Amino acid sequence: MSRMLWALVLCQCVVMSAAATTAAKVPVEAFSQLPQFTRPSLSPSGNRIAYLHNAQQPEVTVMGWKDRTTGEQGYLFSSDNLNARINWLRWVNESTILFSVRFADNRGGVDTKETRLLSINVEHENPEPTVLIKPHSFRDHISQFQDKVIDDLPDDPDHVLIEVDLDVQNQPSVYKLNVHTGAKSRVEKGKRQIRWFMTDQQHRVRLGEKLSYRTGEAVIYVRQANSEEWQSLYEYDALKAPGIEPLGFDLDPNILYFAVFENDRKVIKSMDLRSKEQTLVYKDPDYDADGRLIYSSATGEVIGITHLNSPTGRIYWKGDRQRLLDGLNKALPEFDNYLVDFSRDERVYLMYSETSNMPGAYFLGDRDKGTLELVFEQYPEIPTDLGTQRLVTYQARDGVSIEGYLSRPAGQDGPVPTILHPHGGPGARDVSGFDYWTSYFLSRGYAVFRPNFRGSTGYGYTFAQQQMQGWGLAMQDDLTDAAHWLVEQGIAQKDRMCIVGASYGGYAALMATVKTPDLFQCAVSFAGVSDLPELISHHRRYVGLKFVRNQIGTDSDDMEARSPYYHAKSIKTPILLVHGEDDRVVDKRQSALMADALEDEDKDVEYILLPQGDHYLSIQGNRHRFFRAMDAFLHTHLAK
Repeated sequence: MSRMLWALVLCQCVVMSAAATTAAKVPVEAFSQLPQFTRPSLSPSGNRIAYLHNAQQPEVTVMGWKDRTTGEQGYLFSSDNLNARINWLRWVNESTILFSVRFADNRGGVDTKETRLLSINVEHENPEPTVLIKPHSFRDHISQFQDKVIDDLPDDPDHVLIEVDLDVQNQPSVYKLNVHTGAKSRVEKGKRQIRWFMTDQQHRVRLGEKLSYRTGEAVIYVRQANSEEWQSLYEYDALKAPGIEPLGFDLDPNILYFAVFENDRKVIKSMDLRSKEQTLVYKDPDYDADGRLIYSSATGEVIGITHLNSPTGRIYWKGDRQRLLDGLNKALPEFDNYLVDFSRDERVYLMYSETSNMPGAYFLGDRDKGTLELVFEQYPEIPTDLGTQRLVTYQARDGVSIEGYLSRPAGQDGPVPTILHPHGGPGARDVSGFDYWTSYFLSRGYAVFRPNFRGSTGYGYTFAQQQMQGWGLAMQDDLTDAAHWLVEQGIAQKDRMCIVGASYGGYAALMATVKTPDLFQCAVSFAGVSDLPELISHHRRYVGLKFVRNQIGTDSDDMEARSPYYHAKSIKTPILLVHGEDDRVVDKRQSALMADALEDEDKDVEYILLPQGDHYLSIQGNRHRFFRAMDAFLHTHLAK
């Protein structure tokens, strides 16, 4: 696409923004609306696109498709996101879309998250979805997760390979599944506490990962090519060591790629399974190489990896994709461009483009025709000129360097009201690029800082491990030090700072009101943890209890000291608590208990329970309600 065409697209976005007058007057709903289009997927020929469309009136998510050659299009399935949400979708042949739905449920008094696998044929006159995993009788175990497709079998358009625990709970077998009828035949029986299987590029089950939830014992088993015998490749204690992470097989069935920590950094290696000889494939001198393999859909070869800290998000070492991406970057140098999907012959592709200010958009490229066309925008109502973003580094009190992303509102050079926005996880990290929370904050004139505090991933094993039984300690001090640094640098106004976070970020926001009661003028916690002993107690009903204890701790006094709930009496900061009613990641009791404790102490707290809400603000009405409440709350405490 020519620079002139892109300029026209950008101009249209700016005109749309101007229609909303000034950024400060853009309605909060422009930021809290679900992305308009998501998860586009190309059919094998590249002629058809499937996608999800989040409509506003009515508030539903619709799965749609269109044929770029004939113009034929239609809607296939819709969800109001209240009882079930579309999880993912992809084409498995030229006419059939495989998709997953997830929903909250309860089994014997235990809250669960469930998934189901469905298919739909776009060529049927009245397409209806087919549920693919069905019990034969009422005695059969009903698997909690039924959407774990491990091989699309591209040369067999009627089948996929799926792992699912139909016989023994949490011990899946591998089945060949008919994507039209749901008929299935077992190709690998579950055994040895293997929780995950992997196939090679010849579509044979070649690797299995054992994990004991009771002891943490982990074993990676492999088969030699053309052998049925399992061999132990690697053994470790998952409670004490990172082990290795199998990534996939190359076209040569003897070559396995894996990630492993060396000299405290994660690197990518390959191993010849015959000789066990290892070869370094990729390492980043500054960050963990923590992506997934990229395969050529044309040849089946491994041609690169995804890597968040690379300039293009991808590292290619084979094939011509780098040349294609270089050409696109030359045509669109102002934007971060990512190749996200290809037709099987790799002549048609989808590209995703964004900047830190401009919401993402999808483009369809045709290499034979030399064309690139805009097909989907995610947030068309968000202005593109709200501010700037840059990567910065500050020093924690003990001299450790911490990276973070600083965004400042447009036209503001001096100190302004500021949001400290710690990420969730905490085993995650913030990266560059567009973020709808940040855009909202900028639209209200707030600076935003997103630090990758200790416990964040990407900075080595030792750095990440500091989250283990470290909640509320050094990783919390990193946030305090970030706030002081923002003031010292003339970015934040000392008496106009708030801390806003979700999930672990919500915990960090609440803990800040305990450890630094005079530092922030307000705190917002969405789906945050407040009571660590309660978190452990809740997980007694789940198989991962040992791992949660390993992460959080076992000493009750220590956990209470690191829990905001037990310090409600000393809190002075106004707090907004918001939680989803059906959250299956952090139970709603975490916010309810905190709200009760604060109300008992007559503290300034507002508590909102979002009906049928999950951990991800998937319901449009809930997202709007939360952002409206946050908008009013922040204005009350930061405006002067």
